[in-house]
Amino acid sequence: MRGWRGTLARVRQEFARRPALDDTLPMGPVDVPFEPFALPTSGQPCVSVVIPTYGKLEYTLACLRSLLRHRPDTSFEVVVVDDASPEDPSPMLAQIAGVRLIRNAANLGFIGSCNAGASVALGEFVLFLNNDTQVTPNWLDGLLKCFSEHADCGIAGSRLIYPDGRLQEAGGLIFADGSCWNCGRFEQRDAPSWQYRREVDYVSGASLLIRRTTFEQVGGFDSRYMPAYYEDADLAFAVRQLGLKVYYEPSSTVIHFEGISAGVDLTTGMKRHQVTNQPKFVSKWSEVLGGQPPAGSPLGEALRWHRKGRVLVVDSMTPDPSRDSGSLRLTAILKLLDESGWSTSFLPDDGRASETEVRALGSLGIEVLRQPWVDNAPQWLREHGTSLHAVMLCRHTVAGQYATLVRKYAPHARLLFDTVDLHYLREQRAAEISGSHAMARQALASRKSELTMIENADVTFVVSPHEQEMLARELPRARVELLTNIHEVHGCGQPHGQRKDLVFIGGFGHPPNSDAVHWIASELLPAIRAIDSHVLVHVLGDVPNDVRAALKQPGLELHGRVADLAPWLDGALASLAPLRFGAGVKGKINMAMSFGLPVIATPTAVEGMRLQDGHDVLVAEDATGFVRAYERLRHDQALWAKLSQHGLDNIRAHFSAKAAAQTLRLVLE
Repeated sequence: MRGWRGTLARVRQEFARRPALDDTLPMGPVDVPFEPFALPTSGQPCVSVVIPTYGKLEYTLACLRSLLRHRPDTSFEVVVVDDASPEDPSPMLAQIAGVRLIRNAANLGFIGSCNAGASVALGEFVLFLNNDTQVTPNWLDGLLKCFSEHADCGIAGSRLIYPDGRLQEAGGLIFADGSCWNCGRFEQRDAPSWQYRREVDYVSGASLLIRRTTFEQVGGFDSRYMPAYYEDADLAFAVRQLGLKVYYEPSSTVIHFEGISAGVDLTTGMKRHQVTNQPKFVSKWSEVLGGQPPAGSPLGEALRWHRKGRVLVVDSMTPDPSRDSGSLRLTAILKLLDESGWSTSFLPDDGRASETEVRALGSLGIEVLRQPWVDNAPQWLREHGTSLHAVMLCRHTVAGQYATLVRKYAPHARLLFDTVDLHYLREQRAAEISGSHAMARQALASRKSELTMIENADVTFVVSPHEQEMLARELPRARVELLTNIHEVHGCGQPHGQRKDLVFIGGFGHPPNSDAVHWIASELLPAIRAIDSHVLVHVLGDVPNDVRAALKQPGLELHGRVADLAPWLDGALASLAPLRFGAGVKGKINMAMSFGLPVIATPTAVEGMRLQDGHDVLVAEDATGFVRAYERLRHDQALWAKLSQHGLDNIRAHFSAKAAAQTLRLVLE
């Protein structure tokens, strides 16, 4: 099932020497003298944490102490259900404030104890948590985020790891014969394969979050599996029967001392029920199991069994939506690929991705192939190319490196070229403004590279109708599709009367932006302040320190990259887009209009964006034009309101996720 490479890796891993405990884990000791403590629980909890126990009090106490160490932002209560343990834990648990203790009169097993705890739960959600676990930061908030970001989430389960740091489970697979497989068992916990949220067949009851109403609707854990085993798989199938999904959530990590309560021997004790309950599960779900992967299927295929296929996306670096418009667009595309049912991997050409970036893309269902896990992209393509349905290469500088490799190692994959914008067009215009012969030569080289790539690709994406029309004339046989910017419509916040000042959105690393900021500083701002000495222009984007001093002047505020644009766009009178060269669709204009903020822009900036001067934008070619547009917006509330509304309409009509999803569907399916 693992394949020969995976099998050899597993053999090496099994015999590798490792400490019993990974000291990098936020794990507390188990065997320590007891001291009373208080849990920060709530009388009106969002989540009820149900912990079934039978003996092993020291592990239960360690679990409860971990809840105190890593308290979530969410309100919760703790319900401990003691399953008639030989030694009554009440005297000690009574000294822990915030614990609701239930004692079963007779031993009911794991299933009976969980159902008993859920029956008295007060929270909207119930989290079933084994007593032989310890939680880590974000253990609960991560699971809840999965529910908030996926309306179809019925169950969310944590990443379970062993105390020695190895992965225990990243969700579970169920095969057609009812057998189960813990995904990622014994592998490195931070490997890319286990760092992204995804739909799974089931998650372990060791850390499982479900809405209380959903749990009640399906009748709780099915008692036919008493005392334990297969109840979590059965619950997952019952929840999916309601039209909901089961998700593995890697941002929630729980350390599980597996075997402490039930052992690991399948022939004795509680663990033997894992074997005897499989036929019961098969009998109940025989029809549904027909749609599961056959027993013995290769793990790679089984993991993606319910996905349409596998897509690889390659760009120069990992996208950061707060950095630039291209990142915002690519992130939206990656999200759409996941939502459309594609198993998607992202490869940054520079090999780098921070933990924050991995978590951000992981929450969108995207696997990030970063260093040190993937040091050699050609090697990865050799190993995985035959599993790829499509490969999307972004920017001609990246695509030129990978196209031949993709054709060689992924011969059946559809090759997609995303121009992001036509680089040669932008460079031509920059050369014309600057008069630089070197830049003109660069533009010619880029033109040759881009047109060659377009000819060789199965499908090329451009962001504007203008570029699509240009390429139709240049390369009439090439298939060129429109995949433009993708923006959420945020709506207009403050009314006209409560707004002031101007904003410019964009980082200095993009040449059209740096030229625009210099133009604002040298000509536009002085001209506007000549008629309104109080107006400020707020530049929202990276500006190098060595440039800041040269730009410094009254009225120009350089804020750098901001975490949230909303307060600025909700309070400004207008956004400036004084681009004198460039190509593609301008994200700074889209972003402003998505907040209902009118834009003053050059003809180059609005090119290909389906905007009309005076209807949804004000167009200006020089400093005089920008001053006139600012004056109109400052004094004409009706004009301001018209531009605001028509800008929002433009985003809905031409830059929505729905339009982009349709293009991707057309190309991939």
